[in-house]
Amino acid sequence: MSVFIDLIQLKGLIFVVGAMVFALSYKYSINIFEWVEQQTYGTRTYIMEKLEFLFIEIPQDRLTYILLGSSVGVGAFVFLLMGILGSWIIGIILGGILAFIGFKAPRIIVNYLVEKRIKTYSSQMVDALQLLSNGIRAGLSVPQALGMIVDEMPAPISQEFNIILQQNRIGMPLEECFENLTKRVPTEDNDMFVSSVNILRETGGNLAETFDTIVDVIRERVRLQQKIDTFTAQGMFQGMVIGAMPYALGLIYYLQDPASMTPLFTTIIGFIMLFFAVLFDLAGIYVIMKIVKIKI
Repeated sequence: MSVFIDLIQLKGLIFVVGAMVFALSYKYSINIFEWVEQQTYGTRTYIMEKLEFLFIEIPQDRLTYILLGSSVGVGAFVFLLMGILGSWIIGIILGGILAFIGFKAPRIIVNYLVEKRIKTYSSQMVDALQLLSNGIRAGLSVPQALGMIVDEMPAPISQEFNIILQQNRIGMPLEECFENLTKRVPTEDNDMFVSSVNILRETGGNLAETFDTIVDVIRERVRLQQKIDTFTAQGMFQGMVIGAMPYALGLIYYLQDPASMTPLFTTIIGFIMLFFAVLFDLAGIYVIMKIVKIKI
């Protein structure tokens, strides 16, 4: 009789929880669908936009296959592999984790490439503005001076300035072309450069002297950033050492006593503990890197 009552109570609990989940899902259905779209088609669209900024051409269908292969494909492969080895539950857990990582990894990689490109662009600003200033002093117009930068400077700054010239050739006002540059490459140096050019083109003024002033400001900022990077290098090194220490200690323990470390990779409890250990370790590294990273 008690077992029957317990079964009824369990079913009642399941019904209540299911009703609550359904009510919440129905109430926030629009937000849920938007989130799902952002995590699927939104991720692909985001990556396509960033690849276009990086001047990397990949067909949309091929990118879809890459995302599916790096997530679902890798997860399914690990699941089947662990299942063949006799650990289906571990295969489900490990396959799910790798599928999630595989789906998020392309976005992280693309963001890293975009940040690297912007950093390279910023390092080329001093030479480009100096060349632009010399061209204007020599009597060239702004489009002609930009063309000189496109011919003389390497990528990515030559590619970005070439886009300005191409947009201007098809009839877009030069001021709008510069504004589009700040949208593609959102840096403080770009904002200062574009604002100066647009204001002086409307009100009149000496562009060459303005560019020289901007060059001095950028040089001072680069010098200050290099000094900050030197001061924070020790903190970053300490963060990397602290992050790598658990793995080094685990390897030492495994070499000294493999039997004591084997359950960590062969049991569900050990795998869960390992997962949370890696998760907290990555969170600690992320916090340390955020602390030592200073923006100017």
